Amino acid sequence: MNKNNPHSFHIPVLGIGYSIDTPVKVAHLGISSVISLLDDMLMEKLREFYSKKFDLPFHAISEKIDDFRAKRITAYLNLVDKIAKDKFEELKATYDQKSSEFSKYIEMLHDSSTLKQKFEQLKQDWDNLDVKEWIHENLSMGSIDVNIMTKVDKENYRDHEKLPIEFNDGHAALRGFVNSDLTSSVVLSAGMSPRLYNYLETFDEFYPDKDFNLKKKITLKVSDHRSALIQGKYLAKKGLWVSEYRIESGLNCGGHAFPTNGFLLGPVLEEININREDLIKQTFELLKVALKAKNRPCPAEPFEIKITAQGGVGTAEEHQFLADHYQLDSVGWGTPFLLVPEVVNVDETTLDLLCKAKEEDLFVSDISPLGVPFNNLRGNTKDLEKEAYIQQKTPGNPCPKKYAALSNEFGEPTLCTASRKYQKLKIEKLKAMDLGEDEFQQEFDKVVDKACICVGLGTSALLVNHLDTKVEKPGVSICPGPNMAYFSEVMTLKEMVDHIYGKINVIKRKDRPNMFIKELMIYIDYLKVKMDETSAPWSEKQQEYFITFRNNLDKGIQYYKELFANVKLNFRGKKVKILSDLEKYELQLKSLPIHQTEESLV
Repeated sequence: MNKNNPHSFHIPVLGIGYSIDTPVKVAHLGISSVISLLDDMLMEKLREFYSKKFDLPFHAISEKIDDFRAKRITAYLNLVDKIAKDKFEELKATYDQKSSEFSKYIEMLHDSSTLKQKFEQLKQDWDNLDVKEWIHENLSMGSIDVNIMTKVDKENYRDHEKLPIEFNDGHAALRGFVNSDLTSSVVLSAGMSPRLYNYLETFDEFYPDKDFNLKKKITLKVSDHRSALIQGKYLAKKGLWVSEYRIESGLNCGGHAFPTNGFLLGPVLEEININREDLIKQTFELLKVALKAKNRPCPAEPFEIKITAQGGVGTAEEHQFLADHYQLDSVGWGTPFLLVPEVVNVDETTLDLLCKAKEEDLFVSDISPLGVPFNNLRGNTKDLEKEAYIQQKTPGNPCPKKYAALSNEFGEPTLCTASRKYQKLKIEKLKAMDLGEDEFQQEFDKVVDKACICVGLGTSALLVNHLDTKVEKPGVSICPGPNMAYFSEVMTLKEMVDHIYGKINVIKRKDRPNMFIKELMIYIDYLKVKMDETSAPWSEKQQEYFITFRNNLDKGIQYYKELFANVKLNFRGKKVKILSDLEKYELQLKSLPIHQTEESLV
């Protein structure tokens, strides 16, 4: 990973296929992005595609060979790395050409960037400089990072025999990354997985070498400081350093949503920022002991720790505030990049839906077979395909990839809850339970609501690149965050970057709430839904949960009221509106009927 990232933003993982080749398009321009390692089948197709495009040798990796998943991932990452590096070398060679990739690299930097300012000073005196040496010393590529969802770690079989744990999907993906040429970071998301974390310990690449360099780094997606400390210490005791803690809003984000118990992004970032040095100190003390016990090199000083955040940021003011106030090393911009065809793979039908989407079209659904809330777009073609299966009396999806086949409800091998086989068995089970008509329909609807996102989230990459989808009109799943409602036009990469840095404003609507207010609104709505879904009288545990949730939201409101009242902010006169919104939502929160125990109902 580059110590001196030329940009103050990164592009997080976007579904399975949307950002799977994003580094090929942006890494040479100094922009960091993240590839999902879920779908090795898709990677193999794209490896063949890009090998032909760039006239590189291609040898297919068959499912029949041992460890094919890890080998496919390694081969794909090596190809992406080579293409990005070749493009970067070519870019540096065009420094004296107008409208070249080199010019694009420099133009997209923030005007306050040290690199850009230095370049502007030096270009007046090119003749007296060793230009190539200056470029070599100062320009850097964006990092090509990878993502593994720790929950997606399916066990695998060969000839009906279960394979050892290292051949699980998540384990194989990790091994594929480790064996690649990349010098970058694996982003571990979806919570702590002891068995996967233990597997990290077996690879030399995650330990410091004799010069105290880390060839492969670890990034953890966390929800709060407590989670960062617990997971950081767990890994430090193994001699493993977490180089980055990536904080994501629980609900104001894209992809799978992991709602907290009412902990809002601002207070979470504040706590992490305040405790940053303590986090470094505690983890480094444990790291030193572990490295010494393993006879591995240990630096005298802690390694660098980066703190980054993402989830709902939409304006240059918000971006700069996050970076400045919370001392963030980078801010993630995900959802808006779905409208940038230069960067991501979005088919024309889905792109049109995204441009037209309003608040009511963006919702948290239960369609994910992982059992985790999933951000969804109304009218997406995968959901339409799912409804057609239900109408045809054949609910459920064919399950060609089986990445989410994690349910052991019907024994081994495990099944995906979105698969046709699982849903058939489940519906038969419901019919045998002698349920009332309404109750049966309710349970039936829950079963058939699951969608095949393994295929759906990767299909767009095939459509955009005109690759075989095996069916004539394949359904496409997509998972934008609520922020998509405020972006309505297809953009170029330069327009998107200019928007991030405040050179232009691509948001036409005047009613977009501040990102912190939007998250608060979503959390209050989420709490209301949870309360409505819970039958009265509530148990003691349920009531305690709701009270804790409400109190945490209230603490967040008080934090924001003090923050926006006292801190000098550059929100162009929006401070009054933000404070007014906080008062409004504070009253809403107080009005919630939080007591529903049997005693309160008497």
